[in-house]
Amino acid sequence: MDQDLNTTLSGDDQQELIDLAEEIKELTKESKQALRERSQLEAIKNQLENKLNNNLKKKEERLKRELEDITVEDHSHHLHTMSSDLTSIEARTEENKDRVKDAEKTLSGLNKQQKVLQSDLETCKAEEQEIQDKINEDAKDLEKISTKLSTLLKKKNEAIKKIAELGSLPSEAFESYQDMNSKQLFKKLESCNAKLKNYSHVNKKALDHFMSFSEQKEKLIARNNELDEGKQKIEELIDALDHRKYEAIHLTFKQVSKYFTTIFQKLVPQGHGILVMKTDGPPLTDSEDQSQQTEDGEQGAEVPLIKQFSGVGIKVSFTGNQAEMRDMQQLSGGQKSLVALALIFAIQKCDPAPFYLFDEIDQALDAQHRKAVADMIYELAGDAQFITTTFRPELLEHADKFYGVMFRNKVSHIDCVLREQAYDFVEDDQQHA
Repeated sequence: MDQDLNTTLSGDDQQELIDLAEEIKELTKESKQALRERSQLEAIKNQLENKLNNNLKKKEERLKRELEDITVEDHSHHLHTMSSDLTSIEARTEENKDRVKDAEKTLSGLNKQQKVLQSDLETCKAEEQEIQDKINEDAKDLEKISTKLSTLLKKKNEAIKKIAELGSLPSEAFESYQDMNSKQLFKKLESCNAKLKNYSHVNKKALDHFMSFSEQKEKLIARNNELDEGKQKIEELIDALDHRKYEAIHLTFKQVSKYFTTIFQKLVPQGHGILVMKTDGPPLTDSEDQSQQTEDGEQGAEVPLIKQFSGVGIKVSFTGNQAEMRDMQQLSGGQKSLVALALIFAIQKCDPAPFYLFDEIDQALDAQHRKAVADMIYELAGDAQFITTTFRPELLEHADKFYGVMFRNKVSHIDCVLREQAYDFVEDDQQHA
């Protein structure tokens, strides 16, 4: 139908129909907007009516009731109260007027007093100006006096310089000429100059030089005495330090020697070993050193200096025969290792270290001595940690941890092993050897 109707209409009619359709859309839109505004205005109207009915009308009725309640008597009472307030206000106004008049009188008096003070101030200013002028004049005079004083001081210094050039003068010379006038002094000066011509060949400053050199001599003597005292104190300090060093070395030597003898006796039960202190004279053992120190103390001799000590030697015997005591150069490799271990253990007794690292220390020892060394390490293990490498079974007896070094694929590997594995490793090595 729409298509048929549109076909029957002309172009202008169709355009007019399109315009009417758009106008209808606009009017519909405006109608909806007007409805929304109407609903909003109605909501506002309802709010205002509610407010009018709930608040304003109630307030109007309350005010009407209060107005009706007010009587003529209340009006008259209020009027009487206002009249009394007015009367009191008028009275206070009169009082304030009187106070203003008194203040005006006081102000006029103060103005008169101010004028008098102003005139006095002007007078004081004039006097101050006169005093300031006088001060300026005195300052000028003072400046002149200062200039004159500086000139006189300069002349005085020149005179003192000339007197100093004359040389040393006795103290009574200054007192005997104070009462003379200038003419007498000039006459005395001419007489002295005439007498001085007879002594022109004498050095006038010889006495000054003698006094100066005498003072320098006394200072140098005092300085020399101070240096001698300082030298003596330094020498005493050096002697005390040498004495302390000797006592420390002697005490350490005694302790190490004692422990060395004891430990060597444990490592070699049938042997005997001692430490020897080497000096410029014959070597001394611990007992000989102590006896010699006692004899020196009885005789009052001085303590031997540290420079007299040249080293420490070792004498041992593996048979127990004192006549067969030998030095380190006369021992075999195994015996040297045993003596070195005894010395290390003796030092450990005196000055313990936290741990020790030994590399095949039992290589050149026989089974008996290896067992003795293992027992000694076990005895000292309570105060230090010992790490040893070995191919012998004696050191494995008291060990706590075992590590095996294996060579695999051309690389060394370190593995933690059990005690049985360690014993097997050592036995295999001995068999292959």
